[in-house]
Amino acid sequence: MIPFKTIPAGLRVPGLYNELDASQANTASGTQRALVIGQITAGASLPANVPTLVASATEARTAGGAGSMLAAMIAGYRANDPFGEVWYLPIADDPVGTAAAGAITIAGPATAAGIISLYIAGQLVSVPVASAATAATIATTLAAAINATVDLPVTAVVDGVTTSKVNVTAKNKGLAGNDIDLRVNYLGTAGGQQLPGGVTVTFAPMAGGLLNPSLTNALAALGDLPFDFIVSPYTDATSIAAISGLLNDLTGRWSYTSQLYGHAFIAKRGTQGALATFGIGLNDQHLSCLGFNDSPSPNYVWSAAVAGAAAVSLRADPGVPLQTVRIAGVLAPPVSSQFLASQRAVLLYDGIGTFKVMRDGTVQIERLITTFQTNAQGQADNSYLDVETLFTLMAVLRAYSTLFTTKFAQVKLGSDGVRYGPGANVVTPATIKAELIALYRSLESEQAWVQNSEAFAASVAVTKNASSPGRVDVLLPITVIGQLRVMAVLVQFKLS
Repeated sequence: MIPFKTIPAGLRVPGLYNELDASQANTASGTQRALVIGQITAGASLPANVPTLVASATEARTAGGAGSMLAAMIAGYRANDPFGEVWYLPIADDPVGTAAAGAITIAGPATAAGIISLYIAGQLVSVPVASAATAATIATTLAAAINATVDLPVTAVVDGVTTSKVNVTAKNKGLAGNDIDLRVNYLGTAGGQQLPGGVTVTFAPMAGGLLNPSLTNALAALGDLPFDFIVSPYTDATSIAAISGLLNDLTGRWSYTSQLYGHAFIAKRGTQGALATFGIGLNDQHLSCLGFNDSPSPNYVWSAAVAGAAAVSLRADPGVPLQTVRIAGVLAPPVSSQFLASQRAVLLYDGIGTFKVMRDGTVQIERLITTFQTNAQGQADNSYLDVETLFTLMAVLRAYSTLFTTKFAQVKLGSDGVRYGPGANVVTPATIKAELIALYRSLESEQAWVQNSEAFAASVAVTKNASSPGRVDVLLPITVIGQLRVMAVLVQFKLS
């Protein structure tokens, strides 16, 4: 008997009737979306707390407001992932928050014409200086140049008392504004950048930004829309707790009732010691933090850029290690501020991901780990050390979900040992087990996401639940594929 679902058995009208059955055809894996959380300015076209599909990085300037945190993050993400599906999650400033402020002080007059190569949040502002220009004149020119560069995250005004001083204020309120870097001549004399003769520039670093906005309402607005790559600009405890709550295994997106999954990315500026202290305080397998120090680029751009870089590789194959993947859209720290191999080794034991800088200044992921470090008993646990493990598990779990929803969506559950006819539309624990093993072998031989299929076949278990009719309980002993990270070589040589 053929198991038709819609064509009735007693049909008397002559003709040919076709019924489609996609249970053997579904191989889709779904869209792996990215979500970029960022603050908007008063000039934004987007309403706050409403997730919206991104059309382009150019559109983000209007959507989030020119110079907004959100616009900068979208630009950083798109520099690495130009084609993936990306959504905004716009966040309004907390109304009682405070914007960070800093200052640029000029000393002169100039004894020769030249250019001040000013960097604000990693963006270059070239300020022309005429010979004999006074400090006050240079300050006025500099303030005008800053305000004319609309994508900068600050506004500028010449100080009302000291006319050689320019006060700068972050466009967005909150703690993130304190991470806006001010400096000159990032490329140095080797890159053709030096101050005009007679001119000096000093900075009062950005500071005083207070109170990041709450993420509660914004995250609630996501509903059940899946996002695999979630970018957060915030590293304060309250914001991290909100992201962890969104993704946790008990009630969040990784819970059995949700199964949406996803992973969050943040970045943190600090010395090796400060980053180690920060990382030790975290313990979440669904959160990764990249640590850096003294980069002109702000932490929120770093978080977006590293997420975009990781997303391209993880979409293509979640099992391939992320090491050497290029991170575009950020400026590397100067050589003197880059972490040594010994320092990076410590950070990788403290929940902080690391990167390397090539000779040409290119930034590459070295190892992107999660912040998970200890189990519920407080013992060291490397089960979820690498981000590739989580994304491979996502892929495997979704493959099994697809199997269930296509082949087992409308079937009867029988018992093993009964000979059912070919059209009875019945599955038994044994037939389910056979399908699970077949899929696992495919995931091993074709996708290379898992391994040890023979051990899996010997250990997988499918049993009917004794107290709940219509339910089967399944044990999937998955062995996730590993990554080649270290090759240790002992070189024995002889002299002759």
